[in-house]
Amino acid sequence: MKKTISVLCLLLMALLAQSQTGYNINITLKPYKNTYVYLGYHYGKMKALADSALLDENSAGVFKGKEALPGGIYFVVSPRKEILFELLIDKQQNFSIKADSATLPTGVVFTGSADNTSFQGYTKFANTAGQAIAQATGQLAGVANGKDSAAVKARLKTMTDKMQFHRDSLIKQHPDAILSALLLAMKEPVVPPAAKHPKGKYDTVYAFNYYKEHFWDGVEFTDERLIRTPFFELKLDKYYKDLVSPNPDSIKKEVDHMLLFSRSNKEMYKYLLVHFVQKYINPEYMGQDAVFVHLFEKYINTGQADFFTEQYKEHMTKRAYSLMANLIGQPAANLIMVDTLDKPLPLYNVKSDMVVVVFWDPTCSHCKEVVPKVDSIYNAKWKNLGIKLYGVMVDGGKELWTQFIREKGLKNWMHVYQTAAQQKAESDAGKPGFRQLYDIYQTPVIYLLDKDKRIMAKKLTYQQLDEVINLKLKTAKSN
Repeated sequence: MKKTISVLCLLLMALLAQSQTGYNINITLKPYKNTYVYLGYHYGKMKALADSALLDENSAGVFKGKEALPGGIYFVVSPRKEILFELLIDKQQNFSIKADSATLPTGVVFTGSADNTSFQGYTKFANTAGQAIAQATGQLAGVANGKDSAAVKARLKTMTDKMQFHRDSLIKQHPDAILSALLLAMKEPVVPPAAKHPKGKYDTVYAFNYYKEHFWDGVEFTDERLIRTPFFELKLDKYYKDLVSPNPDSIKKEVDHMLLFSRSNKEMYKYLLVHFVQKYINPEYMGQDAVFVHLFEKYINTGQADFFTEQYKEHMTKRAYSLMANLIGQPAANLIMVDTLDKPLPLYNVKSDMVVVVFWDPTCSHCKEVVPKVDSIYNAKWKNLGIKLYGVMVDGGKELWTQFIREKGLKNWMHVYQTAAQQKAESDAGKPGFRQLYDIYQTPVIYLLDKDKRIMAKKLTYQQLDEVINLKLKTAKSN
């Protein structure tokens, strides 16, 4: 009877342990004693700490919490904040680790974690195979003989195929394991050989489309474990850089598609929306700020992004309304300003096929360098093309402004500024100022407008602007 009760107790304890939430990761990490070690995790390209453990005299401690840790790739950090080794955390969050810094990263022993046993085995295999592939790649670069080159290529292909076969086997054996999800997400599409292309010949368009269509094979945009890896954000960046057309309409379509598929997982949806907002609020390429405006109008301003702080929402709102007024292809706002003699000279009164608008400040060190160079290229080239140059003083005061104009001989510009009275009348009427309408938060800023005052280019260097002007003129001649 006593034996039966003892067995039942053990079974109940085991079931209770399995049903407990939270995490309990015992760690023994020699030679550290009486000091803290840390448990960190990846979040896109960033790294953060999730917990700390105080090691005792026997180098033993525990990472412990009442709430389960989100799944992903984690790492153990030394007292000196050095990453010692990585581990996987998913459903199994009650296990132990034994390691010695002298034998890292290979000498780690996991007990009670099948995920990490598999991860450790794969890592050892991948390191060995990777070294062999790197060595063969180096040999290939130094081989001149065609026969020898073919032999090295064949050996390299065999090793690469062996590596992929090992990955595929792991995925097949453990389809629901976190390691399988990570391997699928890291997998690169393999374009079919030329014989399988249309007409049996290698087709670059077919190859590109195939690669793009299969780029996300095996990736679930509802799997938030991918967020906590060092490679998912890199994969996102590669997709939008190499495979998506840089024009805003193409990007918007792709972004909407990803956000739609991620909606059922709050963490993935949040991660993707934050990622896209940060990428396009100050984009790398001109005109892509239209993507941010789209995100603001469709998701943020409709209450579908309650995870942003009020402060950041306010920043995004101001930024969005500023950018809405000056998107590429849209009419530029009229600038009701006066010249150096305080005579009215509104922007829309300027008649020209192209107008270069320069916002600058006579006290700005960068402006002092750039404005004379703009003047030089204008007098040497743009003026002869019939282009007009409209310079707007942003700050600095009228006296310093006119002094700089005289000293640098900026004679062929239409120089304007906004009087204090104009600024007050505008503010009293509740109208947005030119800084908001043209998104002027630093100087100098250069815009290119067409004859109808539509924005052709913005926020480029004067050299880049010259290239745009050349391209516009070339296109106009060909038409």
